[in-house]
Amino acid sequence: MELSSGINAEYGVFDYYKTISNIDILESIKLEMSGDTAAAFTAIVEVVQNPVHYFADQLFKSMKGLGTNDNKLIRLMVWRSEIDLVEIKEEFKIISNGETLESFIEGDCSGNYKVALLALC
Repeated sequence: MELSSGINAEYGVFDYYKTISNIDILESIKLEMSGDTAAAFTAIVEVVQNPVHYFADQLFKSMKGLGTNDNKLIRLMVWRSEIDLVEIKEEFKIISNGETLESFIEGDCSGNYKVALLALC
């Protein structure tokens, strides 16, 4: 099997893995690994398979529940703001059952911190 380079190559590897092992790569990671190693490998696969969904989910997790993971929120907002934040905002709305990224920021943040994050949106 010959694979080209880039993101399509990774998809090809995941498809080929499933063909030869009869199990999805994510399921294999869950069965064969644990802890931080499993979390790291799972994140890599999820980013390769659907980066927009992965980052929308990470933004959602940074603000859901009690407290906000400010470091994660800032890092993701700044990093993705010039890459694919428009698409991430659309996916975020799906993950959050119709709430916008801006409404989450409004509810979780305050002051100049909130203003800066909203400016990135």
